[in-house]
Amino acid sequence: MDLTVVAYIVYLLISVALTIWVARTLSRNGRSFLSDVLHGNEKLADAVNHLLVVGFYLVNFGFVALHLSQDAAVVDARALFEALSVKLGVVLLVLGAMHLANVYVLNKIRRRGVMEREQVPPVGPQGWTTAPKAGPWAPPAPQA
Repeated sequence: MDLTVVAYIVYLLISVALTIWVARTLSRNGRSFLSDVLHGNEKLADAVNHLLVVGFYLVNFGFVALHLSQDAAVVDARALFEALSVKLGVVLLVLGAMHLANVYVLNKIRRRGVMEREQVPPVGPQGWTTAPKAGPWAPPAPQA
């Protein structure tokens, strides 16, 4: 078997395993964060979490497939490791960048929700108070 094919197989196995592991880890540990972002709506948090995982898989598996091609033939073990290190390094960087982008967007949504909650007074206005009858804050007397 050609070493280039071996490099492809090892690259695919490691990339797919890393993508699945990262997606499961982020899904499991990000659920409470999503629940907070979505104001405690657990059902919506689960749905968004599932959609994020599916999108994560699609983007990363697509990138892994596009990044599969190798220009030069792998002729020895050293070239095999060099090709794998470059390819896997790029995949890991893409996984990390996608994670940071997701966290950034969700944090922006979370902050907006926190700001909206802080702007709502805890008790709504109960009505107007009566105007003082005398003093500097009393309204002017009607002119006759």
